[in-house]
Amino acid sequence: MIMNMYVTVKKLPVKGLTSFLFLFFILLSSLSVHAQTAEAAKNFAECRACHTIGGGRLVGPDLKGVTEKHSEKWLVSFIRNSQEMVKSGDKEAVKIFNEYSKIPMPSHPALSDAQIKDILLYIKNGGKVAGAGQAKEKPNVKKTEATETVSAVEHNLNNQREGRNNLGITALIMGILMLLSLIDLIFTHYLKAKWVHYIIVLSGLWVVGEWSYDFATSLGRQQYYQPDQPIWFSHKVHAGQNQIDCEYCHFTAETSMHAGIPPASVCMNCHSQVKQGKRTGKKEIAKIYAAIRKNKPIKWVKVDNLPDFVYFNHEQHVKVGKLDCKECHGDVAQMDQIAQVNDLSMGWCLDCHRKHKVQFVNNKFYAQYKALHDKLKAGKIKDVTVKMVGGEDCQKCHY
Repeated sequence: MIMNMYVTVKKLPVKGLTSFLFLFFILLSSLSVHAQTAEAAKNFAECRACHTIGGGRLVGPDLKGVTEKHSEKWLVSFIRNSQEMVKSGDKEAVKIFNEYSKIPMPSHPALSDAQIKDILLYIKNGGKVAGAGQAKEKPNVKKTEATETVSAVEHNLNNQREGRNNLGITALIMGILMLLSLIDLIFTHYLKAKWVHYIIVLSGLWVVGEWSYDFATSLGRQQYYQPDQPIWFSHKVHAGQNQIDCEYCHFTAETSMHAGIPPASVCMNCHSQVKQGKRTGKKEIAKIYAAIRKNKPIKWVKVDNLPDFVYFNHEQHVKVGKLDCKECHGDVAQMDQIAQVNDLSMGWCLDCHRKHKVQFVNNKFYAQYKALHDKLKAGKIKDVTVKMVGGEDCQKCHY
């Protein structure tokens, strides 16, 4: 789950044959004594569902450096039949089995020793096929949700939260130092160099003032708000990897004030067939079936919220203004768990209205603005911004 300042991937129980697969393959990297072949990338494809090479723990362990942890003989045995080793009481095998939720890894009798070593070389080489004259992995292969734990968007959210939190902590510390410095300066006089007190007080005033401004301007707003949802749903998987259009699920965005939250029946259009996720197994998808069976709506938590006195119409922005969803909501295709990216303040909205060009030509909604159409035809103006059609009028957004 993504909470507070950090962006992390929610740990979910997964039917994970891949967890151990990845670990085994990494461990096998140490077995690299033969030439690597281009087949390694193909054989490694199954592992990508739950593992990364240097990208951090996903469903299964990060495989980077795993070949340095175990002997070649142990790794081969573990990949061949991990459960046999667990039952025999092998300490390392039992430790791995328990650490990854006791998810059994299937045996791999079809893989030869050479193929396993090949995969390990691939992992050891950072996910690339090594060797001159050998086939290389395509450089532009699109990463999926299974190959990276934290996207650039999520990383940026993490940094923003951390920066805001650090500012608060720094302000608290400087406030305490200021208080102690003033007490010593006025009463105790332990420190003879008064200039030190002055520096502490002035620095403290600056930091506390900065924090006070940040806190005051964010009152009533909830930038970076990222609530838990009743079902762990990844937009990175649906909108990113599977490229499902936003309006397929939020189908009222073009016809209503609200974008709408999809009912379980919309989910079932796909999940009547897709009953298991690569990262979440059957548990999360089963919650959709439970909602259908009990005839109860899924209680999704709204993320982007505006004050009650603000009027916002999705239809006007999506259908008439032809705005892309990510202009307000951020690049959701790179987020596992949705967060409010922008502060949605009045200043932020007005800046957009002043800069954003209206889709004015061949748009029936703006047919009534004859004066502006005439100016466009006469060449007096090149474009029409939202501001020019009343985007700064108070009554447009406030009741």
